[in-house]
Amino acid sequence: MEKKQRLSKAPQPKVISINMDAAFFFERAVQSLDRFHYDKALKYFRRAAEFEQDNPVNHCNLAGVLSEVGNYDESNRILKHILDTIDPEMTECHFYMANNYANMENFEQAEQALVRYLESDPTGQFIDESEEMMEMLRYELDRPAPLTSIKSREGLFEHDKARALLEEGKFAEAVRALEDLVVKKPDFTAARNNLALAYYYMGQFQKAMETIQEVLVYEPGNLHALCNMAIFHQHFGNKKELAALTDQLCKMYPLQEDHMFKLATTMGILAKHEKAYHLFRRLLKSGEGSQDPSLYHYTAVAASHIGRFAEAYRYWRQVQKLDPGTEVAKFYLEQLRTREQATTPLTWSYHYHLPFEEQFRVLEKSSQGIPEQLKRDPLVRSSFFWALRHGDIETKLQVIQAFSYIADNEVREALQDFILDSEEDDYLKKVAIFVLRSMGVRDSLPAFLENEERMVEASPYAPHLPFWDAGWQRVMETALTHMHKRYDMVQQYDLEILWVEFLTKSFPKAPKIQKPEGWAAALEYLIAKMHRRAISYQEVAERYGVTVSTVSRHVKLMDDTCGLREKMDAIFNKFI
Repeated sequence: MEKKQRLSKAPQPKVISINMDAAFFFERAVQSLDRFHYDKALKYFRRAAEFEQDNPVNHCNLAGVLSEVGNYDESNRILKHILDTIDPEMTECHFYMANNYANMENFEQAEQALVRYLESDPTGQFIDESEEMMEMLRYELDRPAPLTSIKSREGLFEHDKARALLEEGKFAEAVRALEDLVVKKPDFTAARNNLALAYYYMGQFQKAMETIQEVLVYEPGNLHALCNMAIFHQHFGNKKELAALTDQLCKMYPLQEDHMFKLATTMGILAKHEKAYHLFRRLLKSGEGSQDPSLYHYTAVAASHIGRFAEAYRYWRQVQKLDPGTEVAKFYLEQLRTREQATTPLTWSYHYHLPFEEQFRVLEKSSQGIPEQLKRDPLVRSSFFWALRHGDIETKLQVIQAFSYIADNEVREALQDFILDSEEDDYLKKVAIFVLRSMGVRDSLPAFLENEERMVEASPYAPHLPFWDAGWQRVMETALTHMHKRYDMVQQYDLEILWVEFLTKSFPKAPKIQKPEGWAAALEYLIAKMHRRAISYQEVAERYGVTVSTVSRHVKLMDDTCGLREKMDAIFNKFI
C-alpha cells in the first residue's frame, strides 16, 4: 500500500511592526530617564513633541529634562510656548518656570512666576513646594512676595485675612471682606460664622442672626453656628428656642480643641458654668493651652461661678505669672478678696479684659488716653461698638469720648453711621460730629439733625448764623488749644456749643473780636463752672495773659445773653 506523504507547512515569518508614534517615543524617553540617559531622553521627548505638537504634556516633559540638564533658558522658552500657544490652563508651567529662574538666581522673575502659579493654579499640586520656595525668595529678596490670593485655597487666604481683621478689632473691614467672600463661595460656612460674629461685635444683631441661620441651612450640625445661635437666642430673649438648643449643646462632648473651646465659652455665656468649668479644665489638661493666660482666666471665672473660689484664686495667680502686665488678674483677685462678704450673685464676665464700667473708670483716671493694647483689643472695641448702639445716653456719651482717643477708620465709620441715625439724640450726634472734626475729618458730613437729613460743614454747627467769622474761629481755637489736655472731649464740645449759642443770640450785634484771648478765657471759665470744676477769674486770666476785669466782663455778657445758670444745672443733671 502506497504511503501518503505528508508535507509539513513551512513556518510563517513573524514580523512585528513598530508603530513609531508619540507614545512609542514617550515610552523610550521614560526608559532613558530611568537609566539616567538624559541625552537619549531629550531626543525621544523631542520626537514625541514633533508627532503631537498640540499635546502640552510632551512639551512639558521636554522642558523638564532640559531643566534637569541645566538648560534653564531653553526649558523656560518651551514652558512659555505651552502657556502662550498650546494650553494657557496648564498652570503648573508657571511653577516649573519659577524653579528654573531660581536655579539661574534670577529671584525677581522666580517670584513673579511663583506668584502667577499660586494665583492661577486651581489644584495646588505643588502648594507645599511653593511655600518652601516662597520662604527662600523672601530671604533672598529681603521682603515678602506681593501675593494677593492662592487659587487652590480660594477663600481660605481671604478668610485668614478677615479673621485677622476680626482679631484686631477692625470689624467693618472684616465685614466687607467676609461679605465678598460668601458671595463668591456661598457654602463656605466658616466665613459665614465669622461674618455673623463681626455683625454681632458691631451690634448689628438682626444681621448676625440671619447669617447664622444661613450657615445652618448649609450645615445643620455646625457646632460653631449652633453655639452662636444659642447666644443670639439669649440676646433676643427667645426662651423656648434657647432652652431646647442649650439642652442639645449640654449633651455634646467635642474632641477637637477648637470645638471644645467654642462650646466652653458658649456654656459660660449661657450661665451653664459647671459644663464650662469641666470643658475649660479639659483644655488646660490637654497641654495646648497650658501657657495661655486667657484660658486660666476663663477657668477661674467658671470656678468662681460654681463656688470654687480657692481654685479660682490659683488660676488667677497663674494668669499673673503668665501675663504680668495685665490688670485683669489683679482686678479679679481683689474682687475675690471682697467676695467673702458679698451676698449678690456673681456677674463676672468670661472676656479676658476688665469689665466695661471698670475700663471707663481707668480711662477717667488716666491722663494719657486709652493705652495702645486696649485700642487694639477686639473685645474692648466690640464692647464700645455695642454700647454705642445699645447703651443708655450716658454710656453712649462715654463711648463717643473714648472713640476720640482711638480715632481710627473703624471709629470714623461708626460715628458717621451714628450721626445719620434718626433714633439717636441730637446732642450725642453733635458731640460725635465734634469728635470727627477733632480726628481731622474736614469734608461735609451727612447727618440727621433736628428731624431732617442735612449736610454739616466743617465750621462749627451754627445753622442760624448767616456766616462764620474768622475772628470767632480764632476765639474757639485759642480756648481749645489751652483746654486740650485738661478738659475731656464733651467739655470741649460744650465750649463750642456755648460760643455758637452766644454768637447766634447776639447776632447781628455780635462783638468784634480784637483780642481772642479774653473771650477764650471767659469761655473756659464758664465751661469749668458748667461742669462743676474749681476755677477762678485770677487763674484763667493768668493762663490766657489777660486782665481779670476783661474775663469778668465777657463772662457777664455771655451769662446775660444765654441764661447760663439754668443751662449749667440742666447739663450737670443730665450727664454727670
